[in-house]
Amino acid sequence: MSSRQESVFPEYETETTQTSKLLRKFKETPFVPIGMAGFAMVVGYGLYRLKHRGDMKMSLHLIHVRVAAQGFVVGAITCGVLYSMFREYVMDPKE
Repeated sequence: MSSRQESVFPEYETETTQTSKLLRKFKETPFVPIGMAGFAMVVGYGLYRLKHRGDMKMSLHLIHVRVAAQGFVVGAITCGVLYSMFREYVMDPKE
């Protein structure tokens, strides 16, 4: 037996920084960071509007913010799935 074992995942064990790993993941799945950013924007806007909600109950306002944030994330995930299916089956079909 040799004292040096070959790596099982050589492309993942190379010397890379966290930033390069993050950028690589964003290139592989671009709609995940879009969904995360949209979620943060909707929640931020909802918290900003919390002060100026008028006579609306707080629980109702928070439910609306939650539904809007979830809708944005689900929409981004759906777009990501459709984009990956388009890229896999239309742009580069493997027959």
